[in-house]
Amino acid sequence: QVQLAESGGGLVQAGGSLRLSCAASGRTFSYVHIAWFRQSPGKERNRVVCVSWNGVTTDYVNSVKGRFTVSRDNAKNTVYLQMNSLKPEDTAIYYCAASEGWCSPNERDYTSWGQGTQVTVSS
Repeated sequence: QVQLAESGGGLVQAGGSLRLSCAASGRTFSYVHIAWFRQSPGKERNRVVCVSWNGVTTDYVNSVKGRFTVSRDNAKNTVYLQMNSLKPEDTAIYYCAASEGWCSPNERDYTSWGQGTQVTVSS
């Protein structure tokens, strides 16, 4: 099982950019799919994007397509989420999570989670 830790969150104005990182430890990182979820106050946690174990396949939620880009560097055990053209509705705690099975949209299918990083977009 991998251990995950997010970083890179912060406060940014609308239209700005942030890059989140998800650093992993554990020998199996190269074999797991990694997803980014986010949760706003009073709302459910939803998947934003998932990247397959080899980085070939990605799956974005419609609301971030064209603005967010996920990538992974298995040599560095890190997944990145580049977020551009940020909007106030992107404000949330962002979590990365690992799945050994598939890029499921359901958080119950993810077995490892980071502690989350806060992203706040001001208008």
